[in-house]
Amino acid sequence: MPPRLKTREAQHATALIPYISLKWIWVAWAVPAVLSGFNTFMQSRLSREALDWHWLLFNSVDWFIYAFLTPFVFRFSRRFPLVREQLGARIWLHLLAALALCVAWAGMGTIIRWAIFPASAPASDYLHGFISWIFTTLPFGAGVYFALVGIEHSLFYFRQVREREMQAAQLKAQLSEARLNALQMQLNPHFLFNSLNAITVLVRDKDTGSASRMLELLSDVLHQVLRTETTHEITLSKELEFLSRYLEIEQIRFSDRLRPHIHVSTEVLQALVPVFLLQLLVENAIRHGIAVHTNAGLLEITVKREGEKLILTVRNDGGKEPASSQENASAGGGIGLANTRARLQTLYGEDAALETGFGDQGDFIAMVRLPYREDSDGDEEYPNPRG
Repeated sequence: MPPRLKTREAQHATALIPYISLKWIWVAWAVPAVLSGFNTFMQSRLSREALDWHWLLFNSVDWFIYAFLTPFVFRFSRRFPLVREQLGARIWLHLLAALALCVAWAGMGTIIRWAIFPASAPASDYLHGFISWIFTTLPFGAGVYFALVGIEHSLFYFRQVREREMQAAQLKAQLSEARLNALQMQLNPHFLFNSLNAITVLVRDKDTGSASRMLELLSDVLHQVLRTETTHEITLSKELEFLSRYLEIEQIRFSDRLRPHIHVSTEVLQALVPVFLLQLLVENAIRHGIAVHTNAGLLEITVKREGEKLILTVRNDGGKEPASSQENASAGGGIGLANTRARLQTLYGEDAALETGFGDQGDFIAMVRLPYREDSDGDEEYPNPRG
């Protein structure tokens, strides 16, 4: 059974990471300290009285008492947060803490005053001043206390929101990774079963030479599939290398009519593309177009760059009357095209698209638009597929 989620109070109390550095607390309280000393200086100038450096020092140093007490207020607020379940009791608790803060401020202030000013007054005067100071500063001190509690709660909620955003981003990345892995696992048996079916046909026709060659090629292809099973993007040159082996397998099946033509500029060979992208589009063109039309065999693959987009196009002649299976595939019903659309959506969102349709001559066209990104590692050469 999974552990129970912590309540908001437990999360607040067990927070280990400090919300704000101590040095920034001192820097923050240094601002009113400097302003208070400046005010004392200007008041003496405006009243044309001699500047009493004791009062200037005291009025400045007095503010740093809050800098010393602020971490304690933060810790107390973190230990006893204002939660809905115990709001009434917590408010009374924090009122007592605010009073304690005023007492501490007055007490420390009295000590600082005794240290700065000459000790000419009797001790009773300091005691009377201490009690009077508590009640004088009570409204302001309580306001400062609850302001600090509000700041601590705000910092806690801000950090909590950031943690939730990070967790959501991690979950989204894990979900995308799992979805891509599931899609890729779907591709491997799909391609394997089609290839094994072709080898079965060759064995049945007693074409052992072609069947042996297909097994060798299939072994190379599966080796590359296993090497890239955890990779979602590869360079175009590697994708073309894989495609060349796949086309060799298909040319053994359709040696009399399959005519592949590949047009790729060397400038885009380092562009990143989803793994098996071209192979899926080519497999769809062969399986749903060329394989079902005895007069079809042209397969044209074009890759080019247009601005910040990489355009990959696969076209097959398919005959003047397109097969219903390829029409279904063009509508997104084929596993290859549906899988490709899902992977593009997961990898690139709205920045990528797969468009399919038939040309005027009955040729089927599948076009993919991707964000153009290059891989800076590697310097692969462009493979030369047969045909």
